[in-house]
Amino acid sequence: MAPVEQDALAVREQLFHERVRECIICALLFASLYILCHFIITHFKKHTDFTAVHDDEDAAVNRIALGLCTFTLAVALGAVLLLPFSIISNEVLLSFPQNYYIQWLNGSLIHGLWNLVFLFSNLSLVFLMPFAYFFTESEGFAGSKKVGDPALVPPCPPLCGSLLTQLLQGIMARVYETSVVLLLLSLLVLGMVWVASAIVGTDAATRQSLYDLWEYYLPYLYSCISLFGVLLLLLCTPFGLSTMFTVTGKLLVKPRLLEDLDEQLSCTRFEEAAVSHRI
Repeated sequence: MAPVEQDALAVREQLFHERVRECIICALLFASLYILCHFIITHFKKHTDFTAVHDDEDAAVNRIALGLCTFTLAVALGAVLLLPFSIISNEVLLSFPQNYYIQWLNGSLIHGLWNLVFLFSNLSLVFLMPFAYFFTESEGFAGSKKVGDPALVPPCPPLCGSLLTQLLQGIMARVYETSVVLLLLSLLVLGMVWVASAIVGTDAATRQSLYDLWEYYLPYLYSCISLFGVLLLLLCTPFGLSTMFTVTGKLLVKPRLLEDLDEQLSCTRFEEAAVSHRI
């Protein structure tokens, strides 16, 4: 093999290993965030007694919705921590430029993390959160069998496996209903936007801009919701700090540094004398 081909093969091998390393690091980071968010949601989630009523279908739907909400919270937490992670990684690389063990904190990894966070943020905002809400509220189309209803479940032997089949049918019926509701809601929103665009602007360029859904409207929606979140944070932070200091002031014992001890002793002597006089 010629030296030029060996160099090209070495470069391709290095790029391949860097790509695999970035995928492994992204997977480990997201797995850590997902586990942390799962503990957070299960800590604050209200107790559901689906298992107490032996409703396996509702319990499965609840677990699926919990997984979707955990995924969304992990993406949101990753979006919040991405900027500090980028700043810290840049400072570490500038402080130790020749260290071999921190060379994985490169610009390619940060750029890939930004792209993944942007992709999953739009996916969670547009699809996963509405799907989780409508999925928990759905009951399936008419005619679908539901586990736990004796009138709809036919008698069968205990080992025939029909309960698992009926459970999957009930969940898929809810998935179909949720997908249809999301499709109708998307068509309604797009139709309203189309009508509003047709009323405001009658030129062909305005109608053509509606086709730029992924390149313009979703990033614009993401930016608007981010701006709303920042404004809400700026509005709620002073009230939260004032409430925190108020509660802390009620719980803590105030120090008695400026009190006059001689006055307290004299008051104690007068009280003792008054009690002795009564006795």
